[in-house]
Amino acid sequence: MEYEEVVHPFAPIYNSESKVLILGSFPSIVSRKNAFYYGNPANRFWKVMEVLFEQEIKDKKQFCLDHHIALWDVIDSCSIQGSSDASIQNVVVNDIEGLIRKSSIKKIFTTGRKATDLFEKHVICSLPCTYLPSTSGANASMHLEDLVDAYRILLEYL
Repeated sequence: MEYEEVVHPFAPIYNSESKVLILGSFPSIVSRKNAFYYGNPANRFWKVMEVLFEQEIKDKKQFCLDHHIALWDVIDSCSIQGSSDASIQNVVVNDIEGLIRKSSIKKIFTTGRKATDLFEKHVICSLPCTYLPSTSGANASMHLEDLVDAYRILLEYL
């Protein structure tokens, strides 16, 4: 598979009242096609949120805003093969510190090892990140209940 130069295709989800920032690495092909975060039906992020907050999510953006959750990705642009995080090269990071200044974010969480590694390697930020396990279908070793337990830490900051 060939490398493709890709620029992040959609804006961060946040407002001035956002308290936590959840960062992925870079949107998958399916998420880019669906123009929204965690847009692959095999990704369990939204299911984790539904269980954690005990509500059905009909409008994902409004859900995030209502619960003071900001969503973005570490990477603004990169070279990537398909949706493979392992293939990511030529990273240009998003202005995460700039987003923090426009909000009430006090805590950053990264979803998955690659997002955490990219954050720690490339991002200069006043807030540290806390690793959360990937909700990707590729992380099949973690059951939904285990993911919900891991993501429960979000509630402490909201």
